[in-house]
Amino acid sequence: MKRRILALLGGTLLSASAMAGGYQVNLASQRQVGMGHTGTGIQTGTASIFFNPGAMSFMRENGVTIGASLINSRIAYRAPEPTNTTALADNDFGTPFQVYGVFGINEKIKVGLGIYTPFGSGVRWGEEWNGKYGLNEIDLKAVYFQPTVSYQITDQLGIGVGFVVATGGVNLQRVLPVQGQDGQEGSIELDGGAETAYGFNAGVYFEPTEQLSIGINYRSKVDIKVNDGSVTFRNIPASAMGNFPDGTEFSASLPMPSTLSLGVGFKPTDQLTLAVDVSRVQWSAYENLRFDFTQPVAGSTVSESDRKYEDAMIYRIGGEYQLNEALALRAGAYYDQTPVQDGYLTPETPDSDSRGLSVGVGYKVSDNFSLDASFLYINKAKRTDAADKSRGIAGTYKSIAYIPGLAVNFQF
Repeated sequence: MKRRILALLGGTLLSASAMAGGYQVNLASQRQVGMGHTGTGIQTGTASIFFNPGAMSFMRENGVTIGASLINSRIAYRAPEPTNTTALADNDFGTPFQVYGVFGINEKIKVGLGIYTPFGSGVRWGEEWNGKYGLNEIDLKAVYFQPTVSYQITDQLGIGVGFVVATGGVNLQRVLPVQGQDGQEGSIELDGGAETAYGFNAGVYFEPTEQLSIGINYRSKVDIKVNDGSVTFRNIPASAMGNFPDGTEFSASLPMPSTLSLGVGFKPTDQLTLAVDVSRVQWSAYENLRFDFTQPVAGSTVSESDRKYEDAMIYRIGGEYQLNEALALRAGAYYDQTPVQDGYLTPETPDSDSRGLSVGVGYKVSDNFSLDASFLYINKAKRTDAADKSRGIAGTYKSIAYIPGLAVNFQF
C-alpha cells in the first residue's frame, strides 16, 4: 500500500494541460496570434519584447499594449478495454495575459517592460473518473517580468536583450486509496508559491531590404522552484494517520525550457506581410519529477518519477493584409510537436502533436489608439498510451481548444 501511494503522489506535480506542447502557452500577442503566433523575423511593435528584442529598436513611437486570451479547452478520456469508461475534464477558463510598454531613449536606443504568461494553465478531472488516484485537479501559473533594452546598430541591424524575473505557483489535488470513518475516500492537496527565478531573452533583427527581414531569438531556460509548499490531507482514517502527518511541507522544481527561434518576414507589396517561424524547444531539460517532504509520507520523504521529455519543433506561418489605413486582416497556422514520449503520457499533460489555425483583425481607432482581436483553434491529435500507472493513466486522450483574444494599443 505504501508503495502504491508513493507512486500516485509522484505521478504529477508542477505541470498542467496547456494548449501547446508540454505546458507551454503560446499566446504572447493578439496581433501575432492572428498571424499563427509568428513574429521572430518581423517588426511586432511592443510585442517584440517577447518575440525578438532586437526588433524593438526599430519602433518609431512609444507604445503600451494590454491584452488577454480566454482559453476554452475540452479534454476527453476513454479507458482501455474492457471497461471503455469515459471522462470529460471540466476545465475552468484560462486567462493568459500580456502587458508591454516601450519608450525611446533616442533614435537608436529603446527600453521596455513586458509582463506575460508563457507557461501554465490547468485541468480539472473531478473525483469520479477512472484516473482519480492519479489526478483530480491541477493549476499551474508562471508569470514573467522582463525589462528590456534594444539598440539599432545600423539602419538594417538591431540587437536586444531582456532580463527575465519569473514567479508563479501550483495547486494539485487528488484522491487517495484510503477510506475515512464515513466511508469516503481520502484526498491530498499540495499548494505552494514559487520562488523568484531568473533568465533572459535575447534577439537579433536584420532587415537587408524593405521587402525582406530576418530574426533570431533565444529565450533561456528558467527553473521554477517551490519551497515550503503546504501538504493537506483530508478524510484519513486513524489507522493511516502515521503515513500522512499533519504539518508536512514539500519542495519541488520544474524547468521552463529554453526556446530558439528563427524567423523570416517578406513584404511582396506595401499592404501584405508574410511571416514564417521555426522554433526548437529544449524540453529534454525535463528529465524527471522529484519532490521532497519535510516528514515521511507513506514511509518516505522523497518521491521521484521519470518524465524524459524530448526536444520538439514548432513550425508557424502567418500573414497580414492592410485593407486600408484603419483595418488589417490576419490569418495563420502552426504545427507543434509534442515532447511527451510513448509510455509517459499523464493526465495533467495528455499531450500530443497540435495543429493550430488562427484569424485576426486590427483596427486603428485613432492616431494613438488601436485594437487587435484574434481567434485560435487548436486540435491535438487523438493519442492512446499504455502509460505505466506510476506515471500516468492508460487510455485514449483527445483535446481541442477555442481561444479568443483582445488587446488595446496606445501610441504616443
